[in-house]
Amino acid sequence: MQGLIIENISNLYKIKVDSKIYEANARGRLKKEEITPVVGDKVEIQILEEENNKAVIEKILPRTTYIKRPKMSNITQLILVVSSKNPKPDLLLLDKQLAFVEFLGITPIIVLNKTDLDKKQDFEKIKIVYEKIGYKVIKTVAKGEEGIEELKEALKGNINAFSGNSGVGKSTLINAIFKNNITQEGEISQRNKKGKNTTTSTAIYEIDKNTYIADTPGFSTFDISEIEYRELDKYFREFKPLLENCEFVDCTHIKEEKCGIKQAIEQGEIDSGRYERFCKIYEGLKEK
Repeated sequence: MQGLIIENISNLYKIKVDSKIYEANARGRLKKEEITPVVGDKVEIQILEEENNKAVIEKILPRTTYIKRPKMSNITQLILVVSSKNPKPDLLLLDKQLAFVEFLGITPIIVLNKTDLDKKQDFEKIKIVYEKIGYKVIKTVAKGEEGIEELKEALKGNINAFSGNSGVGKSTLINAIFKNNITQEGEISQRNKKGKNTTTSTAIYEIDKNTYIADTPGFSTFDISEIEYRELDKYFREFKPLLENCEFVDCTHIKEEKCGIKQAIEQGEIDSGRYERFCKIYEGLKEK
């Protein structure tokens, strides 16, 4: 029997099989093989007690994606939440996250939240920059529920996780999405308020058929040190088609003169702010 791990508290897993939830531990041999099940895993289970919904995990099916911190697998979409005001937009973090999702092969969606607070409408400039690169950008006012229906539509058919700095409105967005399901909204908001199991608990909630949202701490900061600094340019989407215009194969795009990326900036094809942040991320990875 196959199911999906929807929650993990310490070594106890909740597994969804159709409309039923089983509680299970992992078979001992998985530990010997040093394979630990994580939320998002598709697994094969053996039923131990049908009446008590008890089972054991026999096998972990192949993963499409895997994130080390927080440990999750098979996420297909990462919602990168940026606040237009209070706090101000952290575009360096956003570009780190975008590079990381490109590295992992996960689809990103950028959400510009709190747009009602940005009286100068500076968020429109951010939207233009990232849409030109080819990213989907959604404007939201979580408390006013603006943009929520568009966001819900974008989540369909995916296992979604939300990421962003503290205070950008991730919890408010999630609660707005769950407005028609008080029980699940309550579970998420209660966990956020009380901090219950925040260090050991990770969960995903079904909001529609085959559509899930991860409720997990730990996505606010990204350790992207898995990316080799020499490879960073491959994960800046707008850089990739221009790399062949560089004179040197191992061009860093920082010190070299005859560089396709620098030429593109001069010609207005690449946003200079994105390039400056690329340089900062590159140096940070190189130091590590």
